[in-house]
Amino acid sequence: MDAITAHRSSALLTDRYELTMLQAALRSGAAHRRSVFEVFTRRLPSGRRYGVLAGTGRVLDAIEGFRFTAPQLDWLADQDVVDEETLRFLADYRFTGSVHGYPEGEAYFPGSPLLTVEGTFAEAVILETVILSILNHDSAIAAAASRMTAAAGDRPVIEMGARRAHEQAAVAAARAAYLAGFAATSDLEAGFTYGIPTTGTAAHAFTLLHDSERDAFTAQIDSMGRDTTLLVDTYDLNEAVRTAVEVAGPDLGAVRIDSGDLTLLAHRVRRQLDDLGATGTKIIVTSDLDEYAIAALAAAPVDGYGVGTSLVTGSGHPTCAMVYKLVARESVPGGELVPVAKRSAGGKTSVGGRKWAARRPDRDGVAEAEVVGTGPVPAELAPHLLQVPLITGGEVVGREPLAAARERHRRARAGLPLSATQLSRGEPVITTERLAG
Repeated sequence: MDAITAHRSSALLTDRYELTMLQAALRSGAAHRRSVFEVFTRRLPSGRRYGVLAGTGRVLDAIEGFRFTAPQLDWLADQDVVDEETLRFLADYRFTGSVHGYPEGEAYFPGSPLLTVEGTFAEAVILETVILSILNHDSAIAAAASRMTAAAGDRPVIEMGARRAHEQAAVAAARAAYLAGFAATSDLEAGFTYGIPTTGTAAHAFTLLHDSERDAFTAQIDSMGRDTTLLVDTYDLNEAVRTAVEVAGPDLGAVRIDSGDLTLLAHRVRRQLDDLGATGTKIIVTSDLDEYAIAALAAAPVDGYGVGTSLVTGSGHPTCAMVYKLVARESVPGGELVPVAKRSAGGKTSVGGRKWAARRPDRDGVAEAEVVGTGPVPAELAPHLLQVPLITGGEVVGREPLAAARERHRRARAGLPLSATQLSRGEPVITTERLAG
């Protein structure tokens, strides 16, 4: 369990209706029917060609920490949320079922069964909100981050959005960004909790503190060494670059530009650095960047990017519209599972039945379809199944290092058609095919 969830219960990260449904099901006798819930999304955000699953590791921590404490139970009783029978059930609650799902970092498409939760109705229904809140947030950040790192190519991208998000959301965002290829984060809590490389040097305030820009640069070099990054756009950019090289010498690590026409200024600064002999000094750019701005800077002499606000807000799509739906349940206690599904207007119809998913490749090994089915898996698709065991008999079996999910995402994105990383509007890069059992 990670440091964020280890010190507190996740049990009240729950909507009230989950507990009132539990109470009614306990009273009707249906609470202990074996049930299957599924997390999926009906569509991708507008313009997105693929989704990125992130947050699975945090979901496992949250399920493991889903325990009702005595103060929480007392509060539920004081607020008359549920009755005594339900409180007794919650006091002993432990998830004992199974969870299968796409491994973290994998790409997904409309209808992909991202997470399958199987257990009694009582133990599975109350996990809805915490699962969705984690997956919707982290996957939105990861999808934006993936587009940004694709646009950046081989140039590193640094996550620096902590000041633009809730303090714990910022940590989760840094985790999701690193999974999707960001090189580092400015957030120390994210570095401490998840082992993400951290970076950062100085802001404009440090320059303004000193009597001159030269004094500020000298102090930073004396403290951090010549390999540091100097912020050069507080006053006059041309003068600052000249002063930076005079103070640090031609071995200055990097300069950062945080305002203005970044393409134009990057070319000017590169010429100036080269003329001053600082040919190895890198140029880092920041200032409200998103994937489109990064793509526009592709031809500029830029060596790295820092992204904040756009990253932690999902670059315009801060959620993934994932839902948690009951898709199968026992007809009678101990009986077989039967498919169930919501039927409604407005595009909210769901498909019943426990599902499997496979990504079918073409002759060149490039993904051509997401195949989702119920019943037996066709032999030719068996090697390409996507779901893996995450929890078995209530025990977490699918926890893995963040580095593994990061590498998985790199491979998953590389296995999609080239048009997946285009920033122009378009439909999902591969289609979702359904096979009925």
